[in-house]
Amino acid sequence: MKAISSLRIIPAVILGLGAASVHAAGFQLLEQNASGLGNAYAGSAAIADNASTIFYNPAGMTRLPGVNVSAGFNAILPSFKFNNHGSTGPGSSPARGSNGGNAGSLALLPNAYVSWELTPNWYAGLGIGVPFGLMTEYDGDWTGRHHSKKFSIESINVNPSIAYKVNEQLSLGAGVNWMRLDAEFSRAAAFPPNSGALGDLDATVKLKGDAWGWNLGLLYQMTPETRLGLSYRSKIKIDASGKTRVRNSSVNSAILGPATGGLLPGNANASTTVELPDTAVLSIVHDLNSQWQLLGDISWTGWSSIKSLDIKNTGNPAISSDSLDLRFRDTWRIALGANYKLNHQWMLKGGIAWDQSPVNSNKYRPTSLPDNDRYWLSVGAQYNLNEHTTIDVGYTHLFLKSTRIANDTSALGKGIVRGDYDSNVNIFGAQVSHRF
Repeated sequence: MKAISSLRIIPAVILGLGAASVHAAGFQLLEQNASGLGNAYAGSAAIADNASTIFYNPAGMTRLPGVNVSAGFNAILPSFKFNNHGSTGPGSSPARGSNGGNAGSLALLPNAYVSWELTPNWYAGLGIGVPFGLMTEYDGDWTGRHHSKKFSIESINVNPSIAYKVNEQLSLGAGVNWMRLDAEFSRAAAFPPNSGALGDLDATVKLKGDAWGWNLGLLYQMTPETRLGLSYRSKIKIDASGKTRVRNSSVNSAILGPATGGLLPGNANASTTVELPDTAVLSIVHDLNSQWQLLGDISWTGWSSIKSLDIKNTGNPAISSDSLDLRFRDTWRIALGANYKLNHQWMLKGGIAWDQSPVNSNKYRPTSLPDNDRYWLSVGAQYNLNEHTTIDVGYTHLFLKSTRIANDTSALGKGIVRGDYDSNVNIFGAQVSHRF
């Protein structure tokens, strides 16, 4: 039992507390609609052209008379391909195994919104989406399997909101957010610890939790042609709980039994607390003329709220607690976009963006989040089906430069993952919006 008590279940499972999917940098998900995808989400807090403004800036509801509904999805296909350059396994021996294949996984990210004009000055709305998430899954025999094999997160965020039109220039909005998170993370655990000479055990953590947050927005019509939007989403502190399970994988049971007194590690109660970051966005929309519309965004995300992630395992002394050192930094994002009104029915969209990663060092880049700065190139189109219904489609390609990693957790019995990642992301989205 003493040998097994050294097993450590690293809390990378909480790295992506959110939903399996898309990307702003880190594991934040900007893709809460598809109508903004073609602009790389430039102008997100000021455009307010359908009910999805509830997420980006609830004050934007005052631009939507009557009852408005909007629903859509984004299909995200990330690619994370690792190239090994001298990784070591438990016990500092050269790592055995493959490069892990493509750790990216296709995911669908849905969203739905509805807004009501209660009076000429008061508006209410409800939004449902997924603000955070990530999924990575490597081949089972990859060299970094003692760091992670599969990392899957699912979440849902429900966001009732209200807005008040102060006058023809100024509108204010606010909302509350209930977020539910489900996470699963698995990795190989070397046996014996710090050696792995006899094979691997499988370690899996499953956690879930929920919490409340809030968001505020302001919309200001500076001139008939120019509109500013400012929005803020609060931190959300999640207390998650669940189970840690350790099972036999490749260790010969005839050897494992005597080494552990005839017992497998079994289950432990698991818990953690993580404070998801707050975000502030300043947006501008300017109608250059009857055909051209220009959009811009600058946003800040307080990723430094996550310095480390700690799992506490209780109820089974064979499975110990652990901590993951991340040292995330606060980040910035800048986006520029343009819309061109081709005719009464068609509008063409384009956008670019730079998205800074919260990972500030190769040493602290986890295999479950092989993140780096991203560059967005986006195109899209809007089709007015009639006076009440619009259809938006968009496509984005995210460029990431070669991403180096030198994550050293040899002191925890997992070795060093040393190499680089070739990564990119493709996103396709569609949205339907209707005004009653």
